[in-house]
Amino acid sequence: MSRPEMAVGAVPVAAARRFPLIHVLLLATTTLTTAMASSLFQGFDPIDDPRQLVHGVPFAATLITILLVHESGHYLMCLRHGVAASMPYFLPAPPNIFPLGTFGAFIRIRSRFPDRRALFDIGAAGPWGGFVVAVAAMVVGLRLSTVLPAPPMEHTLELGDSLLTTFLTRSVLGTDPDVVMLHPVAFAGWVGLFITSLNLLPAGQLDGGHVLYAVAGRRTRLLPAVLLATLLWLGLHGWAGWLFWAAIIVFMVSLGHPPSQNDARPLDGPRVLAACATVAVFVLTFVPEPIRILP
Repeated sequence: MSRPEMAVGAVPVAAARRFPLIHVLLLATTTLTTAMASSLFQGFDPIDDPRQLVHGVPFAATLITILLVHESGHYLMCLRHGVAASMPYFLPAPPNIFPLGTFGAFIRIRSRFPDRRALFDIGAAGPWGGFVVAVAAMVVGLRLSTVLPAPPMEHTLELGDSLLTTFLTRSVLGTDPDVVMLHPVAFAGWVGLFITSLNLLPAGQLDGGHVLYAVAGRRTRLLPAVLLATLLWLGLHGWAGWLFWAAIIVFMVSLGHPPSQNDARPLDGPRVLAACATVAVFVLTFVPEPIRILP
């Protein structure tokens, strides 16, 4: 907390250097680009009329919160286990090109994991934190959404549904997802759940790869191979974006996963149960065809 009576010159130089200026600037910029992207997506033009930016605030605030909680989960677990890590870096995206206005966020881990238990805690904390906030946003957003009398027949963009979003839509609104026009808060919740599933893909140094390595150690070749084959099949028979993710998986698997300082220490019972629950979250949030365009 700042002290009003302290002169500016009395602030220690070391403390000034610790101020996370780049992180704050990236966060502010990403908040702006996500709000602009949401406004443009809804048909408003915040460039000609900055007051129209208000229409993008619900989506931006919700998505930024999901990303912040996700990355904070990683960061706090790094602090708990004594792993050197940076604060979250947010990645803004051109709002007139990328409809989300952001490429996500990440933290930089600068030291090795002490053991597989620490690796699991750090890897799983982010997806779990973001998952909880995204589910809450989805529930709140669905209550604000519009139920159509019938599925749209004109040329339109339709979001795919996971097992979880289908269940939530039917539980909250009592109808099928294909007749619901999502409120921006619900859309941000959908994006947060989709990001959770992407991060939990069990390969490389994705969060799911960390969880897989924490559970199985170096015996992790079969599952990434099955995942790669599945993504290739889905990309060829559905959403072409999975082909891009298949290439990412190949690259990450080729890099391998760095060992912890004590790989011989296995997970304890509660963490094994938590790992099973994490796999369940991945299954519930995975969307085979995230985006489709109705002719």
